[in-house]
Amino acid sequence: MSSLTTLARPYAKAAFELAQQADELPGWSSMLELAGTVASDDTVSAVLHNPGVSSAASAGLIIDAGAEAFSTGFADFLKVLSVNNRLSLLTEISRLFSLLREEAEKRLSVRVVSAAALDDAQAQKMSEALARRFGKQVELVSEIDAEVLGGAVIYAGDQVIDGSLRGRLGKLEQSLNAS
Repeated sequence: MSSLTTLARPYAKAAFELAQQADELPGWSSMLELAGTVASDDTVSAVLHNPGVSSAASAGLIIDAGAEAFSTGFADFLKVLSVNNRLSLLTEISRLFSLLREEAEKRLSVRVVSAAALDDAQAQKMSEALARRFGKQVELVSEIDAEVLGGAVIYAGDQVIDGSLRGRLGKLEQSLNAS
């Protein structure tokens, strides 16, 4: 995964700069997401990895699939990816682009995994606390996982805050084994 990220990062940055210059961040997000979905389809992926298919044909396949959803500038970006044999990275480019966009817009997507569903008041309180901690607008996505046992595990960007009962029991076990 890290090698995909390394390969995709310069293209995600280039896409972000193009979108930002054109003041089209939301549009490019949507186009990248659609192109990533198309490129990750098993049939399309097989064509993209086929050395007998030209780069123009590979780009054309994705451009045709996106039809009128893709701007001319985005189609040109896809052609550059194709010439450099990087169309298969579209899903990762889209993911990295989203992170760059969140950073620029001072937003943060946070995933909260808890043993039971959060009620509206708990979700609101958690969003406010995380917004203060990170200095960004928080978009909270809640998941339920009974293995957490109690409390919650929060995934905020590249940080993990483990306030779960399972995590606490694991730390207790480590400290007892270290003694």
